[in-house]
Amino acid sequence: KSKLRIVMLRKYIKATVYVVFTAFLLGLVISCEEDFTDIGTSIVNNGEFTTNDTIFEIEISAKNIEKVQADGLSIGGLLGQYLLGVHNNNNYKKIEASIVSQLSIPLDLTKVDQEYGSDTITVTSIDTVLLRIPYNASLLSTALLDSDFILDSIIGDQAQPFTLNVFRLETYLSGLNPTTPALINRYFSDQTYEASTEKLNSVEDLQFKPNRRDTAQFVKRRLSTGVVYATDTIVYANSNPSISIPLKEDLIKELLFDQYETSNFASQDAFNDYFRGIKIQAEGDNGSLMSLTFNNNNLQPLIDIHYTNTVLVDGGTVVYDTVKKTDTFLLSGIRTNQYKTTPAGQLPGVNNVPIQGVSGSMAQLKILGDDLDLNGIPDDLEELRTKNWLINDASITIYVDQDVIEPDTTAIPYQLFIFKDGVNSAGVETPRQIIDYITEGVNEVGGALNVNDDNKPNSYTFKITDYISELLAGNTDNLPALGVRVLNPTDLPTSSVDTIVRNYNWNPKAITLLNNNTQNTSRKPKLKISYSLKIDEE
Repeated sequence: KSKLRIVMLRKYIKATVYVVFTAFLLGLVISCEEDFTDIGTSIVNNGEFTTNDTIFEIEISAKNIEKVQADGLSIGGLLGQYLLGVHNNNNYKKIEASIVSQLSIPLDLTKVDQEYGSDTITVTSIDTVLLRIPYNASLLSTALLDSDFILDSIIGDQAQPFTLNVFRLETYLSGLNPTTPALINRYFSDQTYEASTEKLNSVEDLQFKPNRRDTAQFVKRRLSTGVVYATDTIVYANSNPSISIPLKEDLIKELLFDQYETSNFASQDAFNDYFRGIKIQAEGDNGSLMSLTFNNNNLQPLIDIHYTNTVLVDGGTVVYDTVKKTDTFLLSGIRTNQYKTTPAGQLPGVNNVPIQGVSGSMAQLKILGDDLDLNGIPDDLEELRTKNWLINDASITIYVDQDVIEPDTTAIPYQLFIFKDGVNSAGVETPRQIIDYITEGVNEVGGALNVNDDNKPNSYTFKITDYISELLAGNTDNLPALGVRVLNPTDLPTSSVDTIVRNYNWNPKAITLLNNNTQNTSRKPKLKISYSLKIDEE
């Protein structure tokens, strides 16, 4: 009976919302926003029902995130973002994020495109080698002769450098699981990689800081004698700023350029076995952490080898022609992140829980109390099932510890994600979606950061009405701890039958939340249930 009432009420609510919205569109009803905000909690108010709400305290504990999947193999080959740099905040884990990637060989590699005759000599010389990675950047203003950008998606202290080096990768990257070749391989954020000890970057242990002015690189073109005969300007589309790291010309010549006509370049597979990729490694105790996009066709990360063919005559004494060439190796194929994390300088407080993205930390929520009679159902839930409540609304609110708010508000997550953090009979973690993400959508569930009147981070609220309705109706007795973590785009269901929560996260932001031990009773985490009850059942 109770289950039927809940279902009928939810259908009544949705039908009413549709009617009101349609009436608004047709201009038949003039209403203000306040009229619509009442629908979810007071729709049953016809003299036969009374409405009320009740609040349950929630227990919150911290849970470490040891690792996340850091490749894009199972989601189309690409992550949404790749992290590079260092973020060190005493309240959270220090993150040193490095990038590992294969290279794709250019098509139709030919050092000399044209033969000039038997009386000529062609001498090839490397002008420069650049590793270039575009920043995430937005155009601030455009003048006739100048453009100004702001760098997006960077947290930490951009005025402090971190140490950056580039290494030749020695670990072979395979798209298939080496033990079960029928399965796609997985690379986790704590994966270790073998790399050559020799550094590829011209300036070793480069002290790197992001720079929005790095919109162009200048390549000096040289004759075989070393004389500069031209200077080329190298830019990305729309002069987008980029990381630009000069690599050792003699080493790249030996490893790549001199191998063009060998079996190492016979195919992409042969090349992947010979030159297995690069590792762009970030280290240090200070600096900033950059989020980088690799899936823009016009702004791809790459290694450019710029060289000149000098054509000589008269026994090599006279320059007959100069030919500029550039061979581009895209950072392509298997690309992944490596996160080296160091525990926070200070432990979580008695009254709070740190939430940190990537391989950081999350919160576990126990709602509706303990199962003291050991029958597999929390005692509070058993009692609620006897009340015949018609659930109008259910929400969880968790408050920010405002004593642990960093001045850098860009490092605060704008949205958190809630899910069922359960385990199967074998003890393996099996996170699953809260049903409301599927039935109502992410906008209805919420989880966005709320701020108070002085724009200070205040709380996060999740609406989980359908989930609580299912529990009270007895549709399920499965009540694992609820997990709360920094939202990543891959967290959300892709269809109405997608209940899997994926183990990806490239959002490094962090926030500290109050737990149930806080002495401020008004800021304790809570579950609020709004319900209706027939008057004759009170």
